[in-house]
Amino acid sequence: MLVGLLYYRPLHDYFDASSQRAARVAEVRQLEKQQATLERRLRHASSDAALEAAARTLGYIRPGDHLFIVKDIPQWRRRQHGGSHAALRGHGR
Repeated sequence: MLVGLLYYRPLHDYFDASSQRAARVAEVRQLEKQQATLERRLRHASSDAALEAAARTLGYIRPGDHLFIVKDIPQWRRRQHGGSHAALRGHGR
């Protein structure tokens, strides 16, 4: 019995450390996956196409391009839909 008590603590510590190691290994794998995802997103975000798209959303244009500002789109749509309904009603008479 004394021998069993002498081995209990080291065996308990060994199995505890082993389970903690397994948890850390799983955590490291998850963090490596996150890092790979973030590196892919960074490469995409710093590509020329992504930078150009972001610049265009901010209103920047390339040299030689022409900027057109379209206003009152909802009003134009109402007139388009209203005009087509009126034309269809006029045809039925």
